[in-house]
Amino acid sequence: MTRESDITELAAMLGQRLRQRALTVTTAESCTGGGIAEAITRVAGSSAWFRQAWVVYSNAAKVSALGVADADLAVHGAVSAPVAAAMAAGAGRHAGADWAIAVSGIAGPDGGTADKPVGLVWFAWAGPLGVDTESCVFPGDRAQIRRATVAHALQGLLRRLA
Repeated sequence: MTRESDITELAAMLGQRLRQRALTVTTAESCTGGGIAEAITRVAGSSAWFRQAWVVYSNAAKVSALGVADADLAVHGAVSAPVAAAMAAGAGRHAGADWAIAVSGIAGPDGGTADKPVGLVWFAWAGPLGVDTESCVFPGDRAQIRRATVAHALQGLLRRLA
């Protein structure tokens, strides 16, 4: 189980790495509702390396705010690699950030299907070399899934900065 203190520690480590390299990050979030940005801004001085955040819960918001293609949403659905990648790319471009983190998933307790169960989250990290995506299926209730998503998103960028 992911604890809030673990998330705060990850955000602080991320801030240290970004500061050391004079890099910035932005976020585009759906299922976490801004939880990644909130964790990042717990860290004093985060305004030096955190640009801004988008909470794009609806498909319409993903399209209008970040430029996600209607066709990707229609073909793949909001919880998919192409949509997460487009969210990250759009956020990075609009914020002028070096890195962007995006998440789109099904936190539950409803909304899951056989193909896309509750707990499925797609992640994207957009950086200097392009966009990486991956998915995870997290166990637990809504709060546990959201905390695990925030932690994994931060860990993913930390790995890419290592």
